[in-house]
Amino acid sequence: MKIPKAILAADIVIAMNDGSIVLIKRANEPFKDCWALPGGLVEADETVEEAAAREAKEETGLDIRLTRLLGVFSKPGRDPRGRVVSVAFAAQVAGGTMKADTDAKEVIVAKDFLERELAFDHLEMVQAYLKNDQ
Repeated sequence: MKIPKAILAADIVIAMNDGSIVLIKRANEPFKDCWALPGGLVEADETVEEAAAREAKEETGLDIRLTRLLGVFSKPGRDPRGRVVSVAFAAQVAGGTMKADTDAKEVIVAKDFLERELAFDHLEMVQAYLKNDQ
């Protein structure tokens, strides 16, 4: 039996006290110039939680505190680059200064996130966050 290889990623819904969330504008393909949640691939020497904190810092300048697991997003085709499985977390800001860096060309705090077209399956992640935040 052949086992297809998958890559592991971490994505984060960084929630603010006013109900808004942090979004990045992607600097690279796929989905260049589209809005997305902060996140990225897990390195071989880190946990998924460490990857979430690292990616949030790299892309937004923010230090975060993970508050809960939102779910595992594993639908084939969710990433056009190949088979990527993402573990999504909710988080709160713990420090830092917001500024776009690495794969992000812009970072914003948005209340209108449900009206924006988000990259990948990030809308599903936001909906998982909202479902459990009620």
